[in-house]
Amino acid sequence: MIANIATPAAMGVAGINSMLLVVLVAVWVRNYRQFGSPMILGLLGFSSVLLIENLIALAFFFSSMQTLYSMDPLAGQVVFGMRLLELVAISFLSYATLQ
Repeated sequence: MIANIATPAAMGVAGINSMLLVVLVAVWVRNYRQFGSPMILGLLGFSSVLLIENLIALAFFFSSMQTLYSMDPLAGQVVFGMRLLELVAISFLSYATLQ
């Protein structure tokens, strides 16, 4: 049963990650324009790459449900777990940034 929901759950988490990353990119673009700090540029690059990765993952989830994620229950669970860990990390970063 859990394997059947792992792939859709991973898709949902990737969507949440993408939304948080869009917020981070917007904040860091504004901050970079204002301060021009190399640290902010690094954060902007990091979040942009993660955003692209999440959007590509979503595209693969939606375009081909016959991928390894949905065919192998263990792979689906592992991908879901990795997306959750990424969500935790992005959440901490978002909280710290928005404070």
